[in-house]
Order: sequence, then structure tokens, then C-alpha cells
Amino acid sequence: MRNTRTLTRRAALTATAVTAALLLAACGNDSGSASSGHQGHSSASSSAGANATTAAHNAQDVSFTQGMIPHHQQALEMAKLAADRASSAEVKDLAARIEKAQDPEIQTMSGWLKSWGKDVTRSDSSMESMPGMDHSAHSDMPGMMDSKDMAKLEKASGADFDTMFLTMMIEHHKGAIEMAATEKDKGKYGPATSMSDGIITAQTAEITEMNKLLGKN
Repeated sequence: MRNTRTLTRRAALTATAVTAALLLAACGNDSGSASSGHQGHSSASSSAGANATTAAHNAQDVSFTQGMIPHHQQALEMAKLAADRASSAEVKDLAARIEKAQDPEIQTMSGWLKSWGKDVTRSDSSMESMPGMDHSAHSDMPGMMDSKDMAKLEKASGADFDTMFLTMMIEHHKGAIEMAATEKDKGKYGPATSMSDGIITAQTAEITEMNKLLGKN
């Protein structure tokens, strides 16, 4: 009798253990599925967020980029003149640094506009086409020189060129800083606002340098 009860009890315990094991396995599978689904959603959300961040821009970003490209172009045109016309080594060095800094920014901004499906105001064929660019079309932008100003600079040489170049470039830089400040305040596209911050920092320092060269500091 005792053997029968013992066998019955063992059978009951075995059945209970098997049932518990099956339940635990089922719970484990459900938990894994839920976890897997959550991870997949998080990954998809992160990917979508990254894409949204990359593409996020507003009308101010477009306006800034389309304006800063010709603004930089004119600075490069002025800088190129310094190589042959400037008498001061400091002016030539400054002009070379301006050219080195701003040409890559033009390339970068052109890429932004293309990715946004907007017109790129720069002619991508060659910077050599710049001397014939229509300055009057952009003379309403802060710091932009008009055709008469550029003609005077092209005719100048030596010390006269140095003074004229520095005076004009200071005004040009002030205009760029004004445009960059507006972009920082109202723009949405991270790379554009970051570039604006760099423009403000670099060109503010160059204005100080140019004022020193003019004997104003």
C-alpha cells in the first residue's frame, strides 16, 4: 500500500515539474519575442530619427546657403587679386588663408542645396568664371561690393591695393557675420548652423587682424 502511495506521489510531482518547466519555457519565449520586437522598433526609430535629422532644414537654411555661396565667391575673387596686386606679405598671406577656408565651404554648401533639390547659385565648372560674375545681382546682401567697387580694386596695386583690399574685406566680413548670425538664430540644419558659428569666429578674428594691418588697433 505504501509503495502504491509513493509511486502515486512521485508521479504527481513529476507531472507538476514537467508542467512548471513547460510554463517557464513558454514565458521565456514570450519575453524573448517581446524583447526582440522592442529592439527592432528602437532600431527602426533610431534609423528614422537619424534620417530625419540629416534631412531637416528650413527656408532660412536655403536662403543662407544660396546667399553665402556668392558672398564667399566674391571674397575669393578679391583674394585672388591680392596675389598679383598686393605689396604687403601680410595681406597676401591673409588672402591665401581666406581662399583656403572659403572655397571648401562653397563646395559643401553647394552639396547641401543639391541634396535639398534647390538651385545652386555657384557655377561648378570653374572658379575662373568668377571675374565676370554679376555683382549687382547680389549687392543687396550685407557686405557685398558692387561692380564699381570691384573695378576699382582690380585697377589698384601696391600699397593702394592693400588699403583698399583690407577696407573692403572688413566690410565684406561684417556682412558675412551678420548673415551667419541670422542663420544661427533661425536656421534648423545642424551643419549649416555649425558652419555659421565657424564663420563668425574666424571672420571676427580676421577683422581684428585687418584693422591692425590698417593701423586702427
